[in-house]
Amino acid sequence: MEKKIALITGATSGIGEACALRFAHGGYNLILTGRDGERLKAVGDAAINLGAEVLTLQYDVRDLAACEAAVNSLTGRWAAVDVLINNAGLALGLEKEYMGDTNQWDTMIDTNIKGLLYMTRLIVPGMVARDQGHVINIGSVAGDAAYANGNVYCATKAAVKAITDGLRIDVMESSVRVTNIKPGLVETNFSVTRFSGDTEKAANVYKGIKPLTGTDIADVAFYAASAPPHVQIAEVLVLATHQASGSAIYRN
Repeated sequence: MEKKIALITGATSGIGEACALRFAHGGYNLILTGRDGERLKAVGDAAINLGAEVLTLQYDVRDLAACEAAVNSLTGRWAAVDVLINNAGLALGLEKEYMGDTNQWDTMIDTNIKGLLYMTRLIVPGMVARDQGHVINIGSVAGDAAYANGNVYCATKAAVKAITDGLRIDVMESSVRVTNIKPGLVETNFSVTRFSGDTEKAANVYKGIKPLTGTDIADVAFYAASAPPHVQIAEVLVLATHQASGSAIYRN
């Protein structure tokens, strides 16, 4: 039986890297995308060691022309993506909205929203035409309610929820499934990126609580993709045990 293909954006670290390894272990071949070619190769090599065939595509999802060129370069079986994991995303800054950096706003909006839309627009028509496929968007608990100083990031993840829900309605006459996974605290490079490389500030985000890992979220994504064809895992909120919402966290 021919292996299914999963395309994972932002596959160079964190949840994206974990999804690559989990889906490789689960019998998928992979198309891995990201901006860092060296990291792409490292993750790809790790997936190959788990038995996957891997194609890496280095580009930035914010760049529509680059997205189009990357997807148009897929030929043969690689062009028939079975699972699209829209994972590429980031948070930048933690300031009050009226003090925010507009360049950081642009980067978050262009990556978290527009990049996801670009990849969806390019991949999903093929899924609908084949009457099979699965889109898994990595949202966030931040999309459910704003938290202090999270303003624009929270807005982008609220958009992911709305876009995911809208897509699910738009494809419901087909057999394409659509899932929104909303993690809470996950210890990855997320906070290091948010604080511009300040590892001490990043570490404080997870102080006093055992956070989720990228692997925890990858397991949820794989579970959703592995459900029987008539079962659509529409939305999953995944929190650390001592986290109750985006802002309610008990720290020991």
